[in-house]
Amino acid sequence: MANSGKNASYLVLQQNGELHDRVAAAQRLLTECTLCPRRCGIDRSAGETGFCRIGTRARVGSFGPHFGEELPLVGSSGSGAIFFAGCTLGCVFCQNHELSLVEVPGDDAPDTVTAEQLAAMMLELQEQGCLNINLVTPGHVLPQILQALEYAVPGGLDLPLVYNSGGYDSVESLRLLEGIVDIYLPDCKFMDRRSAARYTGRADYPEVMRAAVREMHRQVGNLQLAENGSADRGLLVRHLVMPGYLNETKEIVRFLATEISRNTYLNIMDQYTPCYRAEEFSEINRPLSVVEFDQAMSLARQAGLHRFAEKDMARMLELLFQARG
Repeated sequence: MANSGKNASYLVLQQNGELHDRVAAAQRLLTECTLCPRRCGIDRSAGETGFCRIGTRARVGSFGPHFGEELPLVGSSGSGAIFFAGCTLGCVFCQNHELSLVEVPGDDAPDTVTAEQLAAMMLELQEQGCLNINLVTPGHVLPQILQALEYAVPGGLDLPLVYNSGGYDSVESLRLLEGIVDIYLPDCKFMDRRSAARYTGRADYPEVMRAAVREMHRQVGNLQLAENGSADRGLLVRHLVMPGYLNETKEIVRFLATEISRNTYLNIMDQYTPCYRAEEFSEINRPLSVVEFDQAMSLARQAGLHRFAEKDMARMLELLFQARG
C-alpha cells in the first residue's frame, strides 16, 4: 500500500472497545431518527424513511480515488472518496442532485450496500493507495458508516477518515465521531436565514452550521499538514462564493476568523455555475465573475484569514492522468 494512516484515531477506539459502543449509540438514533438537524423522528431501523429517503442501509453512488479535492487531501494517489446517496439539504443549485435527491426510497434500490460491502470499499480504496477515506455527504448514514468501520478495521484499515459535509450537521451526531474522524471538511454556505431558506430549504442552516463547525474544530483543531503537504488532522472549510452574495462571504469569513480561528484553512471556491433548479432564481442564474471571486478573497484576508487552499489545476490534472494511465 502506497499510503498508510498509522495514526488514524479510530484505531485506539477499536482497541479499547469504544468503537463498538459508538456503533450501538448511533444505531439507537435510527429508531426515532435524530441523526440530522431535521429530526424526522421516524423509525429507520424498521424501514421507514424521512427527508433523506435512506432506510436501514447506506446507498453508494460511486467510490474511487478522487483528484478534485484540495491538494492536502489528494496526495500523490488521490483521496478515497465514497459518494453517499441522499442528503439532509435541498439546495436549489446542487451539482450532485441526481445522487443527493433519491427517487426510490428505502433499501430496495440497486445502490444499497451492506456494512460488509461498505467496509470492502474502504479496504479497496486503501489497497489502491489512497491517502484517506473521504466520506461524502455522510451525516444521514453515520450508523452504517460506523458499523462498516467495525468490519474494516480488523481487515487492516488504518487510513484517516475525512467527514465531507454541507455543514448541516447535528452536534449530537458529531460527538459520536470524536476520536474517529481525523479531518472535518464542512461547507459554510449561508449566514442569513432568508438566503438559507430560499436556497437550501432550511432557515436554521446558519445557526446549525455555526454550531457544527465549532464542534468540529473543538474535536480536531486547525488543519495540520505533514512535511509532504498532506493533511494529517484538523478542520478544512469550504465556501462556495455565490453570485451577488458577497455579503454572505463577508459574514462567513468573519465568523471563521473571530469565532473559530484565524488559522482556519479555507478553500474559497470559484466554480459556481447554475445547476439543477438555479434557473428558477434569476439572481443566481449566472456564473460567478472573476471580479466577485477576487473581492471574496480580499474579504477573507481583511478578516484576518491567511491559510487558503491552492488551486493548482495543472497538478490535479497530472495526477488524474497518472491514475488513469
